[in-house]
Amino acid sequence: MTEPEARSSPSSSLIGNLSVELTRVLPFSRMREQDVAAFVSAATQLYFAPGEVVLDPSSGQVNALLCIRQGSVTGRKGLADTLSDTAGQFEYVAGDLFPVGALLAGRPVTATYTANEDTFCLQVPAERVQQLAEVSPPFADFLNRRVAHMLDLSRRAVQASWSSQALAEQSLEKSLGQLPPRQPLVCDAGTPLRDALQQMHDRRVGSMLVVDTLGAPQGILTRHDILGRVTLPQLPLHTPIGQVMSRPVHSLTVDHTLQDAALLMSQHGLRHVPVTQAGRAVNIVSERDLFALQRLSLKQLGSGIRAAQDLASLKLLAAGIRDFARSLLGQGVQARQLTELISHLNDLLTARLLHLVALRRGADLSKACWVAFGSEGRSEQTVATDQDNGLVFDSQQPDVDRAAWMALGAEVNDALDACGYPLCKGGVMARNADCCLTTQEWGGRFAQWVEHGAPEDLLKASIYFDLRPLHGNVALVQPLQELLANMPARVPRFVKQMADNALQHGPPLNWRGALDTRDEGGRAWLDLKLQGTALFVDAARLYALAHGLPALSTRARLEAAAPLMRVAPQEGQAWIAGFEFLQMLRLQVQLRGTDTANDVVEANPNLIDVNTLNDIDRRMLKETMRMARALQQRIELDYRR
Repeated sequence: MTEPEARSSPSSSLIGNLSVELTRVLPFSRMREQDVAAFVSAATQLYFAPGEVVLDPSSGQVNALLCIRQGSVTGRKGLADTLSDTAGQFEYVAGDLFPVGALLAGRPVTATYTANEDTFCLQVPAERVQQLAEVSPPFADFLNRRVAHMLDLSRRAVQASWSSQALAEQSLEKSLGQLPPRQPLVCDAGTPLRDALQQMHDRRVGSMLVVDTLGAPQGILTRHDILGRVTLPQLPLHTPIGQVMSRPVHSLTVDHTLQDAALLMSQHGLRHVPVTQAGRAVNIVSERDLFALQRLSLKQLGSGIRAAQDLASLKLLAAGIRDFARSLLGQGVQARQLTELISHLNDLLTARLLHLVALRRGADLSKACWVAFGSEGRSEQTVATDQDNGLVFDSQQPDVDRAAWMALGAEVNDALDACGYPLCKGGVMARNADCCLTTQEWGGRFAQWVEHGAPEDLLKASIYFDLRPLHGNVALVQPLQELLANMPARVPRFVKQMADNALQHGPPLNWRGALDTRDEGGRAWLDLKLQGTALFVDAARLYALAHGLPALSTRARLEAAAPLMRVAPQEGQAWIAGFEFLQMLRLQVQLRGTDTANDVVEANPNLIDVNTLNDIDRRMLKETMRMARALQQRIELDYRR
């Protein structure tokens, strides 16, 4: 540490006054009077002049805790560089304790701390801090909440980064060529009004573009035009559309911007603008599109999905879900809410596809239910997610009826794949016979896995036991949910097997406690799913099934299991915070992967280069892996003793 101009121990007359002064702020306001007095008695008072360096990385290992009595200190660079909402700095004021993280870790600080004004601090040696933490739970809790504090700072950094990106992506400077391709509804000038209006009705679009033989726009008829040009004049529906269309049509090229489209609409009172490339109509942008691009909303996406009439529309809406996720990151939405919203929209899209396919095939969905497994079943889907689904159907002759349900499942699986949800490499899809079963058949499989399960059955259980009905006759699935809520807890051998399975892979920490990454070409890769979230997911599933808990999500399972495990509330919350931090990192990696040509991330959308993390996230990642290790140690104590 630097040498301040003056240092002194508080006199006995000051101890009482300083104690009263400190009890106005946390953590001292929650501490016993004698413990506050002990803190003050152990302190040395330091003075720092304006501009004087209090601590910097060259000061060496931190061996004392500082508490600001008067004045303020600003931290710059390193960790503190990311703490601030403005100017890359963070200010400590009267009552603040620092540097807690460096003191507890026994290392130098990573930032430079400078006094902003005449500043007085109390300095307490590390050994006295430790002694006080042992006798004062509120003091110890305050120090140990550094993990929650880092998590909060990480969220703020994520929000700042993604809000900036979201604003850029929603800018009106985006070119029309960057819009999702949407083939406009077109016809020639001789098309009868009856045919044109029927097509507009069937496609649920507000305009019909009239083109010549080369595809160049010649005119346009909008829903707004129909009242004045067709209905009131009482034109017969065999009238050619060319007689009532608006012309000349105002169009823009793919090189124009959204700003150009907005101005053109405003200048001419337009609601639709065709987009051309080499003179041919390739897209159409509407006034509604501009509003939607500027402000995506859950209601807009949900309504669009429910109203979609074909696969092409749903493909565009699936891309909108990813844009929506990016926008929510910029708004500071946390991992749990974000993955739940993504899963909700994916559910709507899947249900709509299932409805459209069943309608076309004449299938009766009152006799079947589409079910979700894995992360979709837990409502924890991230952006890059493959399919884990199945069908439960009602039949007295399942071997006869199965083929028709499998065919329906295959069509829905292929449609989901076209929308950006890849086919499951493990074959956990409704198109396959072992995922298309009656309630009785599914129940028999589950009972077999629990009562006589082989090691490979544990992998199946880890996927299929996260079961949630999605669309159709939910009553067909209820007996299976009841079975899973009761049977595993009654079979200790199966629970022990699940515990062994959960401990097969440990957190990526080496013998020194540092992150153990796979180094390639100067990159330090870590799999955030297999080496991260899966550790928490497996543990949460184990304890939920062992205690007969009906909860499905990892958060809900840990919240419900923690009291039954007799762990301190803050320990259970630390597990949840760690899991959700990893989920947030996965979302960031996956959303960036959709914007850049990254072959590694495209091959595995859960890989992160640890070297790209800021100091807060790197530390939080390491701390999260320590939480995972502690959770696995708990499993060992409970099931391997």
